[in-house]
Amino acid sequence: MSKHLIIVESPAKTRTLKKFLGRQYAVEASVGHIRDLAKKDLGIGPNYEPHYVTLPDKKEVVRKLRQAAEKAEVIYLAPDPDREGEAIAWHIAEILGKHPGEIRRVTFNEITRSAVLKALEHPGEIDLRLVNAQQTRRILDRLMGFRLSPLLWDKVKQGLSAGRVQSVALKMVCDRQAEIDAFVAEEYWVIGARLEGTAPPPFTARLLSIDGDKRRVPDGEESARIERELRAGRFTVHQVERKESKQRPGPPFITSRLQQDAARRFGFSVKRTMALAQGLYEGKEIGDRGPVGLITYMRTDSTRVAEEALEAGRAWIAQTYGARALPLKANRYRSKRGAQDAHEAIRPTTFDLPPDAVARYLEADELKLYRLIWDKFIASQMLPAVYDVTQVDVASGPYLLRATGRVLKSPGFLAVYGMGGAGDEAAPEKRPKAEGDGEDDEEAASALLPPLAEGEELRLLEVETEQKFTQPPAQYSEATLVKALEENGIGRPSTYASILATLGERDYTEKQQARFRPTPLGTLVNELLQQGFNDIINERYTAGLEEKLDQIEGGKLDWKKALRDFDKKFTKDLKLAGKELPNVKREGVPTEETCPQCGSPLVMRFGRYGSFLACTRYPDCTYTRDPGGEAGAAPPTPAEEVPPCEKCGKPMILRRSRFGVFYGCSGYPECRNIRQIGPPRAAPKPTGVPCPECGEGEIEEKKSRRGKVFFSCNRYPQCKFALWDRPVAKACPACGAPFLVEKTSKKKGTRLVCQSEGCGFEEAAS
Repeated sequence: MSKHLIIVESPAKTRTLKKFLGRQYAVEASVGHIRDLAKKDLGIGPNYEPHYVTLPDKKEVVRKLRQAAEKAEVIYLAPDPDREGEAIAWHIAEILGKHPGEIRRVTFNEITRSAVLKALEHPGEIDLRLVNAQQTRRILDRLMGFRLSPLLWDKVKQGLSAGRVQSVALKMVCDRQAEIDAFVAEEYWVIGARLEGTAPPPFTARLLSIDGDKRRVPDGEESARIERELRAGRFTVHQVERKESKQRPGPPFITSRLQQDAARRFGFSVKRTMALAQGLYEGKEIGDRGPVGLITYMRTDSTRVAEEALEAGRAWIAQTYGARALPLKANRYRSKRGAQDAHEAIRPTTFDLPPDAVARYLEADELKLYRLIWDKFIASQMLPAVYDVTQVDVASGPYLLRATGRVLKSPGFLAVYGMGGAGDEAAPEKRPKAEGDGEDDEEAASALLPPLAEGEELRLLEVETEQKFTQPPAQYSEATLVKALEENGIGRPSTYASILATLGERDYTEKQQARFRPTPLGTLVNELLQQGFNDIINERYTAGLEEKLDQIEGGKLDWKKALRDFDKKFTKDLKLAGKELPNVKREGVPTEETCPQCGSPLVMRFGRYGSFLACTRYPDCTYTRDPGGEAGAAPPTPAEEVPPCEKCGKPMILRRSRFGVFYGCSGYPECRNIRQIGPPRAAPKPTGVPCPECGEGEIEEKKSRRGKVFFSCNRYPQCKFALWDRPVAKACPACGAPFLVEKTSKKKGTRLVCQSEGCGFEEAAS
């Protein structure tokens, strides 16, 4: 019988931990949170006392944890080392009801043998300050979400939500779009002279200033005048400045920077990056070693690194690149103000498993992320890159032109990380920019300049002019929105993925070319929230709440006082908003368009399946269409041009569902006839595999409403058997299962696999 029980969050961790520990340890998983606030009365009692209940889908988990706890002498609670993990540990302790002397709290920043055993040798107690900070965050979210969302249901439509962080992120997306929409492009001209000295090669110098004034050339007329004067002028070298420039490596990854670089380099969503990192942290099967946790904890905003990791990393660099690649002392980086320093930066856990050594054990995306983390950490401990920089100022009458050449002298850390986009934090020392400089700066800066001397005369080869226009700010991508949230102190690394996902799930934003754009619904919700709650739903106030959570965690602020202060302000705003905000659900949003059927004004409304324009004379006039006639559904033809219902003869009217736009009989529900708009949906394709569940039907290939292929019984809805992998009509030679399924990966290619539990048979697909 095991004397000790270790309880972690994730089932994946249990496999890794069992490898380190003997039979005296049992390992169980809580599978995340096991309790949450009750739905009744917000789950909040007098004086903000929380009322917790066991989550319905965790009752069996709780039963198993209690059974395991009864057999153990000591229980080690080992959820993740952050606020949420501390709260999970506390909830588990509360549910188990064991004597405090029998429960210990352990944390490990990495799942390695040494880290786990060290944590078990030095257990601690549950930190109630972290628990209270998490409880405050949860109650704040419940107070706002459960009281603000019903207001939106009443004013706009059912199913909407608002939140402390989510709504500020929406505001930022809407503010950026408003800035773009209001932007007026301004013309300017870039002027350069192609010059030649006594020695090759020729080079281009760009106009920097006129009579010492750095300003844009505003139009083609002035550009033509300057061009004429330059063609007629003489060019001499006014000043030559040569210097050495260093580009220093950035620190190892924190969560937000990992999310940003993974998005820039690989196009990974924040959610995808965190899922991959979670797997690398919890452990991957590495040959004879079994499951190995490859990286440290992936939710952190600290750049701190353990001394033993610094020493091991520097030893690997010396062995791989030579001692000359190392600075005399280890590079140490200062974390940003307000960072929670409980965890290290994200780094490899061991330096005898470089990316090439584990490549065959990881899926393609896992390897990409592991290599990114590895290279970033190794680069952080290397020497700076060194450039020889030459800056030449050329005079021609009142005009001063500048050319800059930059040649890489020593790659330093760029030998590992940084070529082709190291990110903002590893930017080289930059020259001052003249107003009007733009996309060509990098090309000009890397050009090779000839040897030049002050006073030397130059020969003009060509004057180059180019018309340009100022550009609006770009819409947020996932990477830039995460960066903006981080810079404004909004949310925490662990919350960014869910924030961005919620904006899309609520139809508040849509992505166009991987950029966030507010939908009409998102714009409306933001306008209403700003009208009623602009003192709470803004970047500054939300960042202030995050600071208060940090103060609670540090024992500097009473958590119930923080709740009282927020609730007082929020309740006042809520009462006023209920009275003053317009009722869009009843009145719609006015537009400048008129109904083509009756001439009445059209308003925008928000239905179950998105926004649409509708006639204000409804139900007398039933005209509707998508805004702007978009989304593949042309504006409906007038009612008299639409053939009547084939079944009952009544008029057909345009309707919409989650599957798109269609014509439906106006006699609904007595007549349920519908008429598709556009090409018919593809018929299901038979696979020839009998349904293993009902034994009567056949499995067919179908497409979900999102276009994803899946396979299900053709007797649906009588039989609901379904699977994602393609079935193949071949019995399993190992266990006799009636069919195998196709699975494809970059590591193993396409193979046939048995789905029967405990079988494990697989073979290459022919």
